[in-house]
Amino acid sequence: MKTINTCGQKHYSPLIPAMKAICEAQKGDKLEIIVDDTNAFSDLKEYLAEQQIGFREIYDGEQMTLQFTK
Repeated sequence: MKTINTCGQKHYSPLIPAMKAICEAQKGDKLEIIVDDTNAFSDLKEYLAEQQIGFREIYDGEQMTLQFTK
């Protein structure tokens, strides 16, 4: 499983490294995206749902994680 941690991202949106990883992943790759931005988390969930990609949500304090297979 490839892990993309966007926590503490200050220079640009945490969605950029997350979407880059999703676009570069091959079909069948397992991804885990960790964010600490609730808006980015909601946007990622919405994107995955629109793409009909099932995902698992994990909440750990201020960090939120999405796990899924592309």
